[in-house]
Amino acid sequence: MPLQALYRKWRPRTFDEVVGQEHIVRTLRNAVTSGRIHHAYLFAGPRGTGKTTTARLLAKAVNCDAPEGERPCNECPICRALNEGRLLDLIEIDAASNTGVDDVREIRERVSFRPSQARYKVYVIDEVHMLSNAAFNALLKTLEEPPPHAIFILATTEAHKVPPTVISRCQRFDFRRVPLQAIVSRLQWMTEQEGIVADTDALALVARQATGSMRDAESLLDQLASYDNGRITAEEVRAALGIGASESVMRLIDALTAGDLAAGLSVISGTIDEGVDPRRFAGQVVEHLRALLFLRLEARVETSYVSEEDRPHLKIQAERFSLARLARMVRLFSGAVTEPAGGWQPQLLLEMALVEAALLGSQAQVAASPGMERMSAGQVASMAGPSIAVTRTSAVPPGVMVTPPAAEPSGQPKMVLEPGQEYDLLQPLEGPLTPDALRSRWPDLLAALRRRSLPLEALVRSSTPLAVEGDVVVLGFEFDLHRKRVEDESNKRDVEDVLARLAGRPVQVRCELTKHHGRVALGSRPGEPPSPTVGDLGDDPVVRAALDLGAQVVGLSD
Repeated sequence: MPLQALYRKWRPRTFDEVVGQEHIVRTLRNAVTSGRIHHAYLFAGPRGTGKTTTARLLAKAVNCDAPEGERPCNECPICRALNEGRLLDLIEIDAASNTGVDDVREIRERVSFRPSQARYKVYVIDEVHMLSNAAFNALLKTLEEPPPHAIFILATTEAHKVPPTVISRCQRFDFRRVPLQAIVSRLQWMTEQEGIVADTDALALVARQATGSMRDAESLLDQLASYDNGRITAEEVRAALGIGASESVMRLIDALTAGDLAAGLSVISGTIDEGVDPRRFAGQVVEHLRALLFLRLEARVETSYVSEEDRPHLKIQAERFSLARLARMVRLFSGAVTEPAGGWQPQLLLEMALVEAALLGSQAQVAASPGMERMSAGQVASMAGPSIAVTRTSAVPPGVMVTPPAAEPSGQPKMVLEPGQEYDLLQPLEGPLTPDALRSRWPDLLAALRRRSLPLEALVRSSTPLAVEGDVVVLGFEFDLHRKRVEDESNKRDVEDVLARLAGRPVQVRCELTKHHGRVALGSRPGEPPSPTVGDLGDDPVVRAALDLGAQVVGLSD
């Protein structure tokens, strides 16, 4: 006879054994004791957090023959029958494989029959969100007016897919992810019962990989128990599950703090060569950066990732990063975890996340340089790296071909200057919002827009404040193309956001034309709008910005 899986063998048989769901256990236990049993329940939450187990416990408690304060007793015939899987009045249905309306109609036909052994007939419908709309509609009437001897318990991992009409007829309980320490304590108890020798660090690694799922943690422990007949150590857990050592993560972050991209790539390559799964390693990097973020904020949030011996080192790392860069790096490496793994080069996403995180450091140094606001775009480019790639945007007049600057002889990759988030530091006006006040602070406004979007800053640079009509700022443009681009929904929202920070209150933007250029370029056809001329190019702010970055005008299209 095959051995029984640990998560089935040690499934909780009393409410006291349920891990991490005390808020639900207390409510259900009081309901059983007071006799306030509802006819329908909805158990929602992540997988492996105890939804089905709690449903079985509730079914056992409402039918137990023991006194109300001692239910379930696991000694009466009903409790023993349920524990052994032979209680006919507990009907468990997998909605993932019984999704049709005919399956629900069969339930409706049978629910009217009284229980054969127990006090209540309990229907547990797992993954109920998989039911079709017709099946939900067929279930509604039964949920609304069930027979007095029937109880429905609906379990789902995706409560948002359950119709509101169904949810409103149920008592809803939201299951939480199990805390890491609670999982470790439960695993330690199981290893004692099974005679398995395991280090605490190894069990902590298992619990961390389970990400709050008690069942996943028990399954991983079952797997590790077969991996080695001796002692389960942290090294064996990393080898069996493909987890990178914390030392590798530490060295990777140290390389980022030092700006040594080559060393960081070497750490990734060596870790993957040891058989570590790239997505698992990326997940550990995210956990490490999350811990640094909390340490940087001095938040009172205890993270299981930070051990007392590593805390001083992590504090030093945290001080080397700004909050904005830490938040950005968490997003970058999270993408390497959530995106599908590459087939031919599975560590590519992780390597690209590292490269982008390193580039963030170069941009932060440029942004923090003294006199940055007074520098031209070309000077910023020379400080940020060997070259900055400039691509044509829709703000460039049609017919103009702008070529990016040639690659540097060194062969180093081009770096794209990305805007930071320092526009929040824009100081508001001291007096009322007037066109003259705006003109006096126009360089500050352009600088704030530049950090958000270089093309947008170039467009707004070509405008001038014409008037302030209540909460509406009127901007004048010489070219209709520029006016239309700024009136684009996303661009207009950005300009209004920066203006609101400058004004200290919400404002709106209206764009108007100040004058039209009547010059006609050579080669223009009668009846067609004039094409831009060489003279126009010198006046265009986008072209000027591109020229400052090293681009060249090579010709005009026909």
